[in-house]
Amino acid sequence: MRTHFQDLLQYNLHFNQLLIQNFLENNSAWSERSKNLLNHILNAHQIWNARILNQDTMGVWEVHADDSLLHINSDNFNSSFKILTEREFSDIICYRNSQGKEFKNTIQQVLFHLINHSTYHRGQIATLMKQSGLEPINTDYIFYKRHF
Repeated sequence: MRTHFQDLLQYNLHFNQLLIQNFLENNSAWSERSKNLLNHILNAHQIWNARILNQDTMGVWEVHADDSLLHINSDNFNSSFKILTEREFSDIICYRNSQGKEFKNTIQQVLFHLINHSTYHRGQIATLMKQSGLEPINTDYIFYKRHF
């Protein structure tokens, strides 16, 4: 199971990097909504890692300097990889969501959600890219497995 999650985290890292690079190269063509979603993907990943590691979190919709996005993505991957290697999937974390409501989930559930959440928003960005006249990036997992 750990190997599978390592693969999913690498998939997530890879396609986030491609999206960030596309954004940096085509910044003026990206819609504000796309820019906000890209930052949100990175923020949410950091927030979930921080909840597990009992660290401070970024704002859910915080917008970062363009030149920091690749670094944030890499830090997110490294933190998740650390969690994957040092914690048990069955460990339960208690946390509050952005509205202050308390929840409990296993680390496995959180890591799966983190990947799924990123995939969902990358799909939204692909639609917005097409609407902006940009060629969307195919971020399907099966595409990743066929080529990488």
